Amino acid sequence: MIYLLGVMWAAVWLGRGPAVLASVLSVASFDFFFVHPTLSFAVADTEYLMTFAVMLVAALLIGTLAARLQAQVRAARHDQRRSDALSRFSGELVALQDRQRILEAAIRHMEDVFECRVVVLLPTGEGRLEVAAGDAALLGDGAEERGVAQFAFDSCQPAGLGTATLPSSRCLHVPLRGSTCELGVIAIAPVDLSRPVGRDALRLMKAFADHAALALERDLLAEQAERSRVQSETERLRSALLSSVSHDLRTPLAAITGAASTLQENQGLAPQDRQDLLKTVGDEAGRLNRLLTNLLAMTRLESGALDVRRSWHSMEEIVGAALNRMGAQLEGRPVSVEIAHHVPLVSMDDVLIEQVVFNLLENAVKHAPSADAIEIKVRAGAEHVEVSVGDRGPGLPRGGEERLFEKFQRGDAPPAGSVGLGLAICRGIVQAHGGTIHAANRGRGALFTFRLPLGADAPAVALEAEVETPAIGARRDV
Repeated sequence: MIYLLGVMWAAVWLGRGPAVLASVLSVASFDFFFVHPTLSFAVADTEYLMTFAVMLVAALLIGTLAARLQAQVRAARHDQRRSDALSRFSGELVALQDRQRILEAAIRHMEDVFECRVVVLLPTGEGRLEVAAGDAALLGDGAEERGVAQFAFDSCQPAGLGTATLPSSRCLHVPLRGSTCELGVIAIAPVDLSRPVGRDALRLMKAFADHAALALERDLLAEQAERSRVQSETERLRSALLSSVSHDLRTPLAAITGAASTLQENQGLAPQDRQDLLKTVGDEAGRLNRLLTNLLAMTRLESGALDVRRSWHSMEEIVGAALNRMGAQLEGRPVSVEIAHHVPLVSMDDVLIEQVVFNLLENAVKHAPSADAIEIKVRAGAEHVEVSVGDRGPGLPRGGEERLFEKFQRGDAPPAGSVGLGLAICRGIVQAHGGTIHAANRGRGALFTFRLPLGADAPAVALEAEVETPAIGARRDV
């Protein structure tokens, strides 16, 4: 029994051959040391021959089974390592969205698991394969390997090393199969060409390729969905733009054309009538200019061509410039301006922020009754400057305050001449400065507030007194 333990040890740790040798040596040792006459291989009792035969058979059987079991254990551990590698690969693919990163992850994992070199080929628009990731030198300078890869892609089956198709190739070419089409080919070149590619290894390589193909197809479908969404959004915006702008462009043009025709055909108009027609031409031309300015500004924002030229400016100057631009639109309308003490200078593009204040004032003028005051407040916090513009109009649609900052959103009762771009432009400009803007209802009317961040070295500007004016004509420069 002790000899059998030795046979089992040899089978487990050394393999089947050493186990057979240990079986023979154990029987010979038993005969030499324990069977009379001892210290000799002669056998006096022939019954021991049966004992030797049984011992040898038992030892061979135990050694063979133990060696086979050990081989199965090693194979199971090997398969487990490969399965774990495939599982890690699948888990990593779930978090990857970019095609190039997916290909790089596939190459890295397959090279680690199979001790090989890998290159991925993807089709061009004409259906020809081109190297998308990996070392292109792996395919050599000739067209042989690329031809095998193209055959694997066209036939949708593995080809090259280790297969029945073109086995003289240096690489194994495994197609990347999607649910609807072929996505490409993975070319695998073992580091040790003397070791054949086994059936299990080939099956696992196909599993890796299938997982990579699923991730590539998911990325492709996401890209197609994004293109469809962008195209749909573009069509929607185009329709909204045409429906909104066509009327708003024709209205001032029709008014200008009518007034100009009347002035041209009726030379004997009374001076007052002539003055009214000229005022109509000027007003409608200004309205048309503001509409085109908003459209151009929106185009610059969406194309990323907005150039923010920052410098230190006083928010009071910005508010004053916007009020001066409003000019005739604020005539006879009370405006209250409150600017807190010690408001520091802000690093901003004064032209763009003035446009924000101007658009908010224009929005308030359109929606608030002419007898009610428009309130402008400027406050400074620890990290930002806050500017708010409030009116006493009908307020905002409840629950849809933030939607007003989207393009072509006009609210429940839009005034004539409103395209729905002013607030969208405000949000784009404020966000380009790193700030925020939001809208809210108050007791009566709407309040629009935007915040701009303060720099760490923002210089402070102290006002002599808080500015609070009941009307635009009474505003005091400090």
